Amino acid sequence: MASTTTSGQLQEILVALRRVVLGQDDATRDCLVALLARGHVLLEGVPGTAKTLLVRTLARALDVSYARIQFTPDLMPGDITGISVLTGSQEFVFRPGPLFHDLILADEINRAPAKTQAALLEAMQERTVTVDGTSHALSGTFTVFATQNPIEFEGTYPLPEAELDRFMMKVTVGYPEAETEQGILGRYLEGFEADMPETYGVAPVVDAEGVARLRQVVERVRVEPQITAYITQIVRATRESASLTLGASPRAGVALLKTSRALAVLLGRDFVIPDDVKQLAPAVLRHRVAVAPELELEGVGADDALKSILDQTDVPTT
Repeated sequence: MASTTTSGQLQEILVALRRVVLGQDDATRDCLVALLARGHVLLEGVPGTAKTLLVRTLARALDVSYARIQFTPDLMPGDITGISVLTGSQEFVFRPGPLFHDLILADEINRAPAKTQAALLEAMQERTVTVDGTSHALSGTFTVFATQNPIEFEGTYPLPEAELDRFMMKVTVGYPEAETEQGILGRYLEGFEADMPETYGVAPVVDAEGVARLRQVVERVRVEPQITAYITQIVRATRESASLTLGASPRAGVALLKTSRALAVLLGRDFVIPDDVKQLAPAVLRHRVAVAPELELEGVGADDALKSILDQTDVPTT
């Protein structure tokens, strides 16, 4: 079993998130899992569904630095990576951009120009940024949470497949239930304000060093051969499915493996079970596959196709 201390810390973080971000239990779990697995997250939902609030609360619970970058059509790469400036002594000195924080909220990423997205892509993949030929390492806790509006919104553009594949998970954030929505109003009556973190009632649970230790615990989680075979079957089935025109890459299998280990730790185990894989497969795979156009016209989405694949894949007995 995972240590009591580790499990307790993670549950405390999760409780803090869910106390502030009401009615988004899957989203809060998946974001914490991705962070533990050293992956980046694409958050999709209409404006006003607490995507920014979720990331701000997570940064507060982890006691790490946070930066929000508003992506716009005129945003330049230097605006996010930093620039070299000429000092009075006629020397160029690097001035770091917002990517040098721990948790980055890249807001409305699908409104940004290709050059700026490419700069973010390098940072996500290499965990460094290159300015004027010099590489600068990013924080060890560096994690990107990119938000995007649904593609039918005006002024948005689909992200290229290569960029989508760099996100470990795509988390969908929908409208809350009526009771939850009323509870949100009640919180505001009690003095809560989304732009005032001191009203969240969230105290730091761990710091950056604590996050590093939690990630080390995740890397020690045991994964049996039948589990890796199960992951492989699921990923390969996406390439053979008649309902999908684009299947998941090998990177998707790696992401599913890493996130399953993180979920096991979150649930207090030091080994992965098939349910871990099955729970996370939609979030890990939905942005890496493409539904056949004729089925899309009939209202079939990526999650529907993935559910069918999961239902047809034999679950190993452990």
